[in-house]
Amino acid sequence: MTQADPATRSRRDGDLPEPRVYERAEHGISRALIDDNALKVLYRLREAGYRACLVGGGVRDLLLGREPKDFDVATDATPEQVRGLFRNCRLIGRRFRLAHVLFGREMIEVATFRAPHDDAEGDEQVALSDEGRILRDNRYGTIEQDAVRRDFSVNALYYDIEDFSVLDYTGGVEDLRAGVLRLIGDDVETRLREDPVRMLRAVRFSAKLGLRIAPEVEAGIRDVATLMQTVAPARLFDEVIKLFHSGAAVTCLDELERFGLFAPMFPEAAACFADPETGADRRQFLVESLLNTDKRINEGLGVNPAFLYAAILWAPVQVEAAARIEAGEQEIPAWQQAMAEVLDRQVKTVSIPKRFSLVVREIWELQARLERSRGGRALRLLTHPRFRAGYDFLCLRARAGDADPELCRWWTELQEQDEAGQKALAGTASGKGPKGRARRGGRRRRRGRKGDSGGGGQDGGSGNSPSGGDQGGSE
Repeated sequence: MTQADPATRSRRDGDLPEPRVYERAEHGISRALIDDNALKVLYRLREAGYRACLVGGGVRDLLLGREPKDFDVATDATPEQVRGLFRNCRLIGRRFRLAHVLFGREMIEVATFRAPHDDAEGDEQVALSDEGRILRDNRYGTIEQDAVRRDFSVNALYYDIEDFSVLDYTGGVEDLRAGVLRLIGDDVETRLREDPVRMLRAVRFSAKLGLRIAPEVEAGIRDVATLMQTVAPARLFDEVIKLFHSGAAVTCLDELERFGLFAPMFPEAAACFADPETGADRRQFLVESLLNTDKRINEGLGVNPAFLYAAILWAPVQVEAAARIEAGEQEIPAWQQAMAEVLDRQVKTVSIPKRFSLVVREIWELQARLERSRGGRALRLLTHPRFRAGYDFLCLRARAGDADPELCRWWTELQEQDEAGQKALAGTASGKGPKGRARRGGRRRRRGRKGDSGGGGQDGGSGNSPSGGDQGGSE
């Protein structure tokens, strides 16, 4: 093992850190734990004479004894050279040129070693905004340069396919052992300005991996949290999904609010939660939704981004609809217009692709139909393609005291019956139906006990609904 000064975190050419090398027997990463297609990419690059390493989260997770979600490769081959080696390769990105090597539905991302950009004046491959945000980053360099320009020390670890060692240039292994999430470099604010999304990544890694954010990073995030407003809304859509589908969504919400990061992304929802009279109850519904999402993810069940955004923006829709009704609009048009207005305003900070926003609206619209359906209408509603998502949403509202638990129980029981039992319960002969009614506005019900909702949220009921209990399907 060779030893380098772990405090050396951001040196330039001529004064770059030497790696601390962890031999195969010291780090415990076996090739049997690495994805076969990632190994194919690594070996082919090496055979062609290029340096090839597994890098980032895959190495970090393997060292932590976790199963990596992705396996990314770093190399000294340019994207064009990678494409020359793999017929199943495509190049993507302007801001950050990458090679994607495709194996059926699986993709291995290959990045060329990057050089620091702080001394790249006049280099057309590098561009920064006036705020210091990286607009383009395609200045290629060495593995040492690549290491010191990455975000966190725990993500700057390289598994070298040449000798199966782990290379640590920034003290990442020691930080992992200490349970600390630390930015690489002495100037925390500059690193956050380069890419404000690093603030969201800090929250996600801390919550998901149980790492403590270093004090200087915490202070830096608070100082520049408003820079979230400068991030492209389309990019934030993906980052929000990563945060709240991490398996630690409630912790992520708490941390986003603690650092002042939630409000720049979801200003209307944040304003609703801050209301001294109704804010706590409205936020509780989102918490119930996130708890249920965490449960599903940790059990390996499906989740839908549309369901997440429907939950985050439900409070603003309620507030907007109530204001319109109070101003004299009819209830149904008021709700329809409120849904459209909230979604239109939201895309200015975090965009929601149309394929998801349409499902968000369907989930919201089903709330009124679930509370009013009787007899044959109730039975027909069971065949609606978004019924399960709407039903799950209703039952989570019941848990948070925003809907009548009896209504959720009735719909749960209806799904559990055979055809004759459904007709009897729906009251197709007598015209009877559910007695409870969901409360979409006005004063809030007192929150009931968790067991009162009956349906169990997104994964509630018997599983007999047409959508199969996957938050209403994928899209």
